[in-house]
Amino acid sequence: MQIDLITIFPNIFDSYISESIIKRAREKNIIDVNVHNLRDYTSDAHKTVDDTPYGGGAGMVLKVEPIHKCVEEIIKKSQHERNRIRVIVTSAKGKIFTQERAQEMTKQYDQLIIICGRYEGIDERVALYVADEEMAVGQYVLTGGELPALIMTDAVTRLLPGVLGNEQSAKDESFSKDLDHKEYPQFTKPEQYNGWVVPEQLLSGHHANIAKWRKEKETSENGQRDSEK
Repeated sequence: MQIDLITIFPNIFDSYISESIIKRAREKNIIDVNVHNLRDYTSDAHKTVDDTPYGGGAGMVLKVEPIHKCVEEIIKKSQHERNRIRVIVTSAKGKIFTQERAQEMTKQYDQLIIICGRYEGIDERVALYVADEEMAVGQYVLTGGELPALIMTDAVTRLLPGVLGNEQSAKDESFSKDLDHKEYPQFTKPEQYNGWVVPEQLLSGHHANIAKWRKEKETSENGQRDSEK
């Protein structure tokens, strides 16, 4: 899987893609993550990536020209067929990114190109003519699309074969099988801390009782947690 991230703040990604699971996936050549500085695709001396909106209004709008040039160059250099490449622009008005969508992406595409939008706005022609779809990570507004891009990159990466040491761990996590499934609570040493104790069922060593407890917690724990606080 190849993931290309288009942004005006490339340094934001450096640490995250160089640590933990994504780092290991890159070292195994399971995933190739490339960060593209949008300013490198401008045509003026000042490397202008935004401008004032037509019709007036507050803020600046990201220009379509450098974005289009960047996407076209990435696709031109790609070794994948166009129908196996998905161009996504992050947008608060886009479809909500879900675990199901992450799973679809790993099966349907070999390359993701993610354009990081800005809260001030992005020229609508990007969504109309450059991107294949608009995607959001929740019903809230962020300063830019860099965090959503990282969320999508992380969610997709961990689903790729060979990324996680234990394949079952990807299946056991919240929402991996279906949207109603919740993962059971986890505990580790010490058994007691500050008066807070580990459930006795997990200390019994009785595998059947442990499995039963976990199954019960999968269906009940998360629905009750907020009301108990």
